Amino acid sequence: MKLNSIRPDTRFKPNSLPFRPESLCLLHFSVKGFNQSPKTFLEMTTLSSISRFLSSSIRLKNHKLSISHFSTVSSAETVYNHLQRNGGNIEKTLASMRLNLDAKCVSQVLHRCYPTQSQMGLRFFIWAGVHSSYRHSYFMFSKACELYRIRQNPSVIFDVLEAYSVEGCSVNMKMFKVVFNMCKEAKLADEALGVLRKMPEFGLRGDNVVYNVVIRLFCDKGDLDMAESLVKEMSMVELYPDLITYMVMIKGLCNVGRLDDACGLFKFMKENGCLPNVVVFSALLDGFCRFGDMERALKLLEEMEKEGGDCSPNVVTYTSVIQYLCDKGRTVEALLVLDRMEARGCLPTRVTVSSLITGFVKEDQVELAYKLVDRVVESGSVTKTDCYSSLVVSLERVRKPEEAEKVFRTMLDSGVKPNSLVCTIMLKKSCLEGRMVDAYCLFDELEKMECLSSIDSDTYSILLVGLCQQRHLVQAAKLARVMLSKGIKLKAPYVDIIAEVLMKSGDEELLEQLTRNGR
Repeated sequence: MKLNSIRPDTRFKPNSLPFRPESLCLLHFSVKGFNQSPKTFLEMTTLSSISRFLSSSIRLKNHKLSISHFSTVSSAETVYNHLQRNGGNIEKTLASMRLNLDAKCVSQVLHRCYPTQSQMGLRFFIWAGVHSSYRHSYFMFSKACELYRIRQNPSVIFDVLEAYSVEGCSVNMKMFKVVFNMCKEAKLADEALGVLRKMPEFGLRGDNVVYNVVIRLFCDKGDLDMAESLVKEMSMVELYPDLITYMVMIKGLCNVGRLDDACGLFKFMKENGCLPNVVVFSALLDGFCRFGDMERALKLLEEMEKEGGDCSPNVVTYTSVIQYLCDKGRTVEALLVLDRMEARGCLPTRVTVSSLITGFVKEDQVELAYKLVDRVVESGSVTKTDCYSSLVVSLERVRKPEEAEKVFRTMLDSGVKPNSLVCTIMLKKSCLEGRMVDAYCLFDELEKMECLSSIDSDTYSILLVGLCQQRHLVQAAKLARVMLSKGIKLKAPYVDIIAEVLMKSGDEELLEQLTRNGR
């Protein structure tokens, strides 16, 4: 795609206003005793509009919505009240109730029990996790661990196990697996091992799933010695490492730089009849890449391609290799990997292409970046928006502003919508350079292209403050109305700056209204 010369920025046109300035002038001359100039009157009108926007924004921020409570008792309240009345064996009490659990009910019961009855809440959570009509999501495990501060107070887990023992509760493997998943979510390796050691007290022992959870936690912690001892322990209880065990261990060894040990284990698993899949290959390959051993990484990639089947490299595998080659300044080699990737029918993603574009721009090979964009856009694997947005961001980061502006302007001229990151960068850039009218015109153009749905409030606020400081009050009022219609609120620092502008303008009435509503 050829880039055209930069088109001059669209300038602000008075005719684009929702009202005509001359009508204000007529109003000025028709009001008896009003001796302000038309320009002053226009500024006063727009200042009032901005002030009303600020006041409305602040009121919206401070307004608290009152919510009426339903008179009917929720299922969560029913569960909680039932537990309160019956006490004793919580699990038997729950089993006696006919419940159709859902995430909302579980969440509400957890909140009702916290913090005064945390043990009851956790026992309910464990029981709910094995209920026939419901299963906890990852989000629910996260919510429970956060609410009950399991990571900060892991002893509550052992309090629950002790209560089971004292009350003679029937505890099964599924209930223990809920506990192990809580340890996994809270990243509690030592506590997970403690729970594993508690299982025999209930006539149970860990299976492969349980051991894999504990081994993974120690690998993530960096304690590979304990992880290896647990793998050896598995054989003592008539369990054998499976594909997940090997994958977790290989990844753990790679994370601490023990690449030779990881290769040895990789070889051992194959010799013992456990064939690696693409996940295991990728874990080892990622280890080579992260520690800079790109030659071994490329050799392993070639092995994966020859193996085929379940070992065939996927888009994540190829992208990982491409990213690391680009980071090492070997972008031309990375392009060859892209060739291999496409030859095997594996199409690149936005991340793949972005890595290559960034690499080429860093190495001052911008022409190769353009050729790459043309290539992937023509194949349809990545959109023009993603490609050219990535190119603009990369050019800005290596301080090539003229080239970035050229690409950006070509995007707009061609009707290609830039992503939110690019819009933010280019708007803030104009604001920081003090080109507030240009920034506003760009904002207006992007708004018409519907490119601003993900722009943050800071960008709006910086533009509004700049317009006020440079006394472009008509544009500022228009922007304020857009912000108000979208529910975008100003933060305190920006309110203070605009208040200062109003003070300097001598508008005491407007300033009083602003400070009354904004403090």
